[in-house]
Amino acid sequence: MNIEIENALQVLKRGGLILYPTDTVWGIGCDATNPAAIERVFQLKKRSDKKSLICLVHDFKMLEFHVENVPEVAYDILKYAVKPTTIIYDNPIRISETLIAEDNSLAIRVVKDDFCKQLIRKFRRPIVSTSANFSGEKTPQSFKEISTGILEGVDYVVNLQQDRKTGKPSAIIKLKADGTVTVIRE
Repeated sequence: MNIEIENALQVLKRGGLILYPTDTVWGIGCDATNPAAIERVFQLKKRSDKKSLICLVHDFKMLEFHVENVPEVAYDILKYAVKPTTIIYDNPIRISETLIAEDNSLAIRVVKDDFCKQLIRKFRRPIVSTSANFSGEKTPQSFKEISTGILEGVDYVVNLQQDRKTGKPSAIIKLKADGTVTVIRE
């Protein structure tokens, strides 16, 4: 696994795109602080830049560094969640403006997957995560289902877990600064 982390790190550091296994589905990723890399993700997926992308962090400390004020309820939700859960937070900071939605929010998931955790910890920045498919197409349930166009559009394909059937996309919950909780996807 260490060689895969090192290879992915080199690509991320130079603004490239990686295809990697996450705690949910195979994802296309890049440096979440690099606007040019994020634009490449939108182009590869043929996705409108008005549709937000998810960001991955490795722990609560990194989450707190990129969200102005993490509501207390977020910690409880994440502590008791039985599946990977992405939370949309108000007022993200220290992140590329191209990731921030029009309502000044950003979807962030604290990962539990060992590979993702180690990669993000060593990279020291959040990583974009979006499903490895073209916009509007079905999310691949395994590495074998990822289209050739996506495989050829990234700079590095992580050589781990390629035989594993992936899980479902994460649950998505929107937390407003006033404490309002809205379930977007279960």
